[in-house]
Amino acid sequence: MDAQHVALLLAGALAGGIVNGLTGFGTALTAIGIWIYAIPPTVAASLAIICSVVSQTQTLHLIWRAIDWRRVLFFVMPGMLGVPIGTLLLPHIDPKLFKLVIGCFLVVYPAYVLIRKRQIKSAWGGTAADGIVGFGGGILGGLTGLSGVLPIVWTDIRGWTKEQRRSVVQFYNMAILSLALVSHAFSGLLTWQVAVSAAIALPGTIAGAWFGAFLYRRLPDHGYQRVVMALLLISGLGLIWTTR
Repeated sequence: MDAQHVALLLAGALAGGIVNGLTGFGTALTAIGIWIYAIPPTVAASLAIICSVVSQTQTLHLIWRAIDWRRVLFFVMPGMLGVPIGTLLLPHIDPKLFKLVIGCFLVVYPAYVLIRKRQIKSAWGGTAADGIVGFGGGILGGLTGLSGVLPIVWTDIRGWTKEQRRSVVQFYNMAILSLALVSHAFSGLLTWQVAVSAAIALPGTIAGAWFGAFLYRRLPDHGYQRVVMALLLISGLGLIWTTR
């Protein structure tokens, strides 16, 4: 691995760490678009899961008291069922098509949120709908570490506060991606190249997570929502760009 590849790994890790520390998710969304210029997509997916779990562990103290365990479990338990399905699908998915679909979604919904005048606050579907969203997020987590995409959109639809959103998304991500990491290990995806890449990336991930957490403490509810949606929008554009 030459100096350019090392720099790309560190840059992606730092950016992903900042976003994760700020929002409680987003390592994969931010970093994979940079990492794929240095490492293969399957290695980038495993690396994103490792860095996500480390980032979320660093900032868990921010949301520990706000966790509603009953609410979180309705997301986590179905999500865990989805993780092995996503892992099994990983070798069979067209990465360009997958990134294009996710990228388009991450442009359309955040753009709508940023221009709408009123906050949605829907209780539609109750805990059953929460479980379906959790299951879908688990599949995405097993595929590429993008487990936070569906829950963060869903918590916006629910109209929850900053602490409620982050407590659900961050703890959900920790649980789902920890299981995804085990699933990747049993599937033989945690190769020597993943280990070397993680050794390079983790210092940037940790530093970025602490800086992101510093920014999170200073954001009001509305500011947090707009930052999250802006980051999703940028990530969606980045995913679309990398399919060219």
